[in-house]
Amino acid sequence: MKISYNWLKEFLDFRKSPDELAQLLTDAGLEVEHIENWQSVQGGLEGVVIGKVLTCVKHPNADRLHVTTVDTGDGQVLQIVCGAPNVAAGQTVIVALPGAKLYPSQGEPFEIKKSKIRGEASEGMICAEDEIGCGESHAGIMVLDNALPAGLPAATYFEVVKDVVLEIGLTPNRADAASHLGVARDIRAVLSAEEELILRMPDTNAFQAPSTEGEIKVVVDNATDCIRYSGVELKNVKVGESPLWLRNKLKAIGIRSINNVVDVTNLVMFELGQPLHAFDADTIHGKTIRVGKLPAGTPFKTLDGVERELQGTELMIADEKGGLCIAGVFGGHASGVTAATSRLFLESACFHTVAVRKSARQHGLHTDSSFRFERGTDPEMTMTALKRAALLIAELTGASVCSKPLDVYPVPVARCKVNLSFSYLRTIIGDEIPRQLVLGILEKLDIHVEEDQSDWLVLSVPAYRIDVTREADVAEEILRIYGYNKVDLPRKFSITPGFSRTPDPEEIIERAGSILVAHGFREILTNSLTKLKYAETLPCKEGMVPVEVLNPLSGDLALMRHHMLFTGLEAVAYNINRKQKDLRFFELGKTYLRSEGKYEEEQHICLWLTGQAHPEHWRSKAKVYDMFSMKAFMDNLLNGLGVDVRHQLSIKQEQENGLEDSIQYFAGKKEILVAGRVNRKVLKELDIDQPVWFADIRTAALLKILGRTAMEVAGPPRYPEVRRDLSLMLDRHVAYEALEKLAYATEPALLRQVNVFDVYEGDKIEAGKKSYALSFILRDDEATLQDKQIDVVMDKLMKKFEQHLGAVVRKG
Repeated sequence: MKISYNWLKEFLDFRKSPDELAQLLTDAGLEVEHIENWQSVQGGLEGVVIGKVLTCVKHPNADRLHVTTVDTGDGQVLQIVCGAPNVAAGQTVIVALPGAKLYPSQGEPFEIKKSKIRGEASEGMICAEDEIGCGESHAGIMVLDNALPAGLPAATYFEVVKDVVLEIGLTPNRADAASHLGVARDIRAVLSAEEELILRMPDTNAFQAPSTEGEIKVVVDNATDCIRYSGVELKNVKVGESPLWLRNKLKAIGIRSINNVVDVTNLVMFELGQPLHAFDADTIHGKTIRVGKLPAGTPFKTLDGVERELQGTELMIADEKGGLCIAGVFGGHASGVTAATSRLFLESACFHTVAVRKSARQHGLHTDSSFRFERGTDPEMTMTALKRAALLIAELTGASVCSKPLDVYPVPVARCKVNLSFSYLRTIIGDEIPRQLVLGILEKLDIHVEEDQSDWLVLSVPAYRIDVTREADVAEEILRIYGYNKVDLPRKFSITPGFSRTPDPEEIIERAGSILVAHGFREILTNSLTKLKYAETLPCKEGMVPVEVLNPLSGDLALMRHHMLFTGLEAVAYNINRKQKDLRFFELGKTYLRSEGKYEEEQHICLWLTGQAHPEHWRSKAKVYDMFSMKAFMDNLLNGLGVDVRHQLSIKQEQENGLEDSIQYFAGKKEILVAGRVNRKVLKELDIDQPVWFADIRTAALLKILGRTAMEVAGPPRYPEVRRDLSLMLDRHVAYEALEKLAYATEPALLRQVNVFDVYEGDKIEAGKKSYALSFILRDDEATLQDKQIDVVMDKLMKKFEQHLGAVVRKG
């Protein structure tokens, strides 16, 4: 949002420079992101003066050029070669002196230098209007009134305005500051300790209107969305170009001039924060304006010439035949102000934030008006803005007010009441602010003290501060005006040494991210708002329902995500569609569920794998990701976080909704993670035609098992390891996990590692059977293992496999 320094000075007579003001506003919460020196004519026409053409003769060496002598003031006469067809002796012209830098309406800026043109000296330039940026014409040089004196600066003649424009990064809660008045209020509050500043509001005392009702009647059918509707009629309007001062004022903040009526409505909006709309009164059928909704499917052509189809949910300004305006968003083409307009109906209203936001999002229309209404406007400002605009239009167009102002305000918005405790204020701020200073700040913020007790106040907050509704909000207002930088840090800190085995959740999540990045994963960050259809594709767990957004911006953002799967798949699909098919993604995010009015927010660490793990190479074939790839990544991650996967977790293979070939890791009865291949139907819904593997780690469950086992660090083993192999025949349903667990339980002291290096199922062994080839790594940390010890361990293992798992040890 752009704010003019000169415009602010019209509200307050402060002494701060633009740079000082920018720092002051930033400290007060209105961050100034950029400062720009602005001039109504770029370059300020420095080095450009009024000149008198004394002589003009044909150039001796060029048919289309003339050699002139020009008086540029102070007795200085310059010889200038000019190619304009209309140059002649006796003219008063615009002259750019050597050294002047010109900024033409089209093209790059250039500097005027003394030169020779076809052998004749030229000491300047006689200018056309486009060459100095004061117009578009290049038909010839500008010829001015001969009464103008030679040497008069062109900047004086063209009334060049200089200004400084501050660009403020306005946060959504500060709707009150979306105008010069709103920013001026903050400046007054912050500077109140240094100087007494009086806020000068635009004078509307001259507004006069007849006591008779106008021709236009207003009926508000939807008082919920239309909080207040004010309007007035004007006649004898002459639509035309705005005066230079108005064009410059709008141009400084980046607004293009349209005509004197529309420019006034824009001026008042940026001045007071109240959007206005001007209708051609002669186009209002039935002389009645209705504020309500029109049936879905109704066609409506907006001011930009686009034919739109209404959804039936938009708040509309309409007459007897149809729509005139999408309330608070955009006007209609048929009722807009044109050069032929002679009667106006001027609207100043306050619409509900949600109603305007929905309409703007549905039609993809983002206007300066909707920007303010979406954040909340001041219902008490409608009549002030209406009178201000009517007076300006009357002044600039010769119009007159021809009706009594309308003001439909069935339920006036009450000022919000907030209790503020001084003890709470000390606790929140961490410092003691003198009582009288607090009362002074509240006064400058227009927050009235209705009741003053020893430790607490009953406050009345103005309607334009829609974001101040709680005690904490008032405390924040006091602190930002008092100054965050004025609050001292405590001089002493009390720190109690101690040790906790409880893991820090943030540290664990950060470490998980680092481990995954080291394994070649890329972190993604997806929107927690998703599509409603995802809840139908993958239902919530029993007893829970998804959290729907009450006022969604669109159908694609109507649900708080209940599962991490889909938003990650959207990122996968986006990359695959751009020929990036080999992906390792992870996200540290949250899901949201609801049960009997209570909300559940859960943190997750999720992984997505798809494509090739290793590309094709002359020494090896391409290898695609599979469940074993995902399991290896999960085990490495868990081990890196301090989880003893072997002893702390068990693995189950149960069907998981949305996944195929899925496995689950459990700590006791608590599920830690689930992983598997994404269901083909789910992938098809997102137009993904290659397998995707997904893992979901529940952070809360993971944190509960971290820290139970102390991390130990040891040096390299002093004694050698020994490897022994076994080949076993087992029933097909026996999982490798059962072999591994039984092996470690049988020999916990010497057994260091179990590994399967071959699995066989085929016609060379009995049907319903499979063969495992296992390797066992044994080591004693106290001495070198002897063959007898090794044989005892292996015999013990073989017997356990035979007794508990029905294994048959294969010989040879």
